[in-house]
Amino acid sequence: MKKFFALFTMLFIVTNVYGQIKDYELGSSLLQRYNQQTGYFDLSDPESVNIKVAVWGFVRYPGKYVVPIYTTVLDLLSYAGGPTDAAHLDDLRIYRINPDSTQSLIKVNYNDIMYETELDSRSVKFPHLEAGDVLVVPGAPRLYTRETVSIIVSVLSALISLTILILNITRN
Repeated sequence: MKKFFALFTMLFIVTNVYGQIKDYELGSSLLQRYNQQTGYFDLSDPESVNIKVAVWGFVRYPGKYVVPIYTTVLDLLSYAGGPTDAAHLDDLRIYRINPDSTQSLIKVNYNDIMYETELDSRSVKFPHLEAGDVLVVPGAPRLYTRETVSIIVSVLSALISLTILILNITRN
């Protein structure tokens, strides 16, 4: 009986150790659906110089990106899945660390990027992305009817429970 138990325990340990090897990688297709497990996206071009940038805030896929050096702010915003409906597109920000270790903030208006052909290109200069840039898409979360009703019902439920508890304590 002890030999059977020892053999069963060893088989269980070996199965758990070697059974964790998987034939897929993070971000690869699993059962015909895209399963992104990380905030690191490699969109590099093997024939170009690539830079590492980050996109944070109210976008669909925030994270770090490896992109070609010729990528524009609009391209990077598209790679990040586009802005969410709560994003403030008139106040995009690019945080950059300069070579002299100072930090700079570049504000970009999405409308200026979208209608670049209609603007006088001599008066408006659009920033180019550099290695280490962080694009921040600010915004404010919106409460929709469903979330508002959920909050009201939760508070009302807590108040009713508290009232019932107080009534039960005072009756006894």
